[in-house]
Amino acid sequence: MSSFDPAVWVAQGFGSGRLKPGPGTWGSVVGLLWFAGLIATGSLWGFFGGILLSIPLCAWICGKAEKALGEKDPGSVVLDEIIAVPLCFSAWLMSVVNNTGRMPEAGYFFGGNNWLGVIGIFAAFRLFDIWKPWPVRQSQSLSGGWGVTVDDLLAALYVNLVSLPFLIG
Repeated sequence: MSSFDPAVWVAQGFGSGRLKPGPGTWGSVVGLLWFAGLIATGSLWGFFGGILLSIPLCAWICGKAEKALGEKDPGSVVLDEIIAVPLCFSAWLMSVVNNTGRMPEAGYFFGGNNWLGVIGIFAAFRLFDIWKPWPVRQSQSLSGGWGVTVDDLLAALYVNLVSLPFLIG
């Protein structure tokens, strides 16, 4: 019987990474909650500050989980998806702030007709995270938890690039 390891539990998305099928998708669902929480700060500083602070913390925790589980980038480790999901919405968020002059509430994204955009961004993130176009796949060779973390951040940047044409105009 193994003992409880808090780092592994957090790295596994508080248990969501143990769900089947598609633990990365389940972790990304938890990432939507993280996105809503960062939006709830009501400020761009809170939103982007939360993302920036979560990156080194994620790398550290995921590195600890890799060691504890004895595996490189275990499928059950989904904290990287969780922290990358809010970054997927950065271009959209900045577009809203630019057009309205204020930070939207979470209901803006999850209510009305905007939920279709949320599904599109979610699906694009899953696609880029699974497909791993250059340099996403290559970033997995980074040491420790950085290889686990950076590939998802790069996938999130791809999501922003493909969402830009829908936001401009």
